[in-house]
Amino acid sequence: MKVFESVEEWRKHRAGLPRNLSLGFVPTMGYLHEGHLSLVRAARQNNDRIAVSIYVNPTQFGPNEDLAQYPRDRNRDLALLEKENTDWVLLPSDAEIYPPGFSTYVEPPEPSRLWCGQSRPVHFRGVCTVVTILFNLVQPTRAYFGRKDAQQAAVIRRMTQDLRFPVEIVVCPTIREPDGLAMSSRNVYLSPEERQRALVLSQTLAAGVERFRAGEREARVILESGTRQIANTPGVRLDYLGIVDQNTFAPVETVQPGNYMIGAVYVGKTRLIDNRVFESPGGCV
Repeated sequence: MKVFESVEEWRKHRAGLPRNLSLGFVPTMGYLHEGHLSLVRAARQNNDRIAVSIYVNPTQFGPNEDLAQYPRDRNRDLALLEKENTDWVLLPSDAEIYPPGFSTYVEPPEPSRLWCGQSRPVHFRGVCTVVTILFNLVQPTRAYFGRKDAQQAAVIRRMTQDLRFPVEIVVCPTIREPDGLAMSSRNVYLSPEERQRALVLSQTLAAGVERFRAGEREARVILESGTRQIANTPGVRLDYLGIVDQNTFAPVETVQPGNYMIGAVYVGKTRLIDNRVFESPGGCV
């Protein structure tokens, strides 16, 4: 496994690779967990070589968010990637990604407008900008994202189509703890009591799925029940709860297979997101 901290070093390396080589790419912000590693394994399975980036992107954090506190552990991350037979790791500094005088940003597409786009106004502009930079540098065949960040995946897929990037976007299943909590680097912020309370989000989404399975099709009814469930949990504050089209992330009134139920909550000071997809036949996941 080779680590690249210099953009120019990586460019020279990338230019020397065979043109017909398939390259799988997993962009991350580090502090890796099993969710990230599942993406690395998916990339390994379907490509000749794989590259992983570790970069905590400052432009996707608002002024009062957790950029300074975001968990980081370079040595641990590299050891985990070594075990997964990763070929190349990009570990750039801020100056390598955003050199002095940087002033070009990518306007995010339509799926970014609501939900996380409203709660975190600069978030998706930062995501689209850094992903565009990384796609330009890495030139992957396929890029891998987790469905826990379903709105982000929809935004990146739309951006990739609109800007004609020759990259296949692969969205892989959410990886959960045994009790159902979606794996997230931010879970380390939670105290033991908060960790228990955080389960209400995955439980609320699972309950929405069960209502759909039982025949309920009115989004309003499912969301009202879910909102009550979260409101009745001490120490948890609802950011949003919605049922949306999986491509546009526009809210729907009548639930259909393929729609997502999405939610974000604050557990203490920690913001967590999750989602479930309504599927038929055979239930929902």
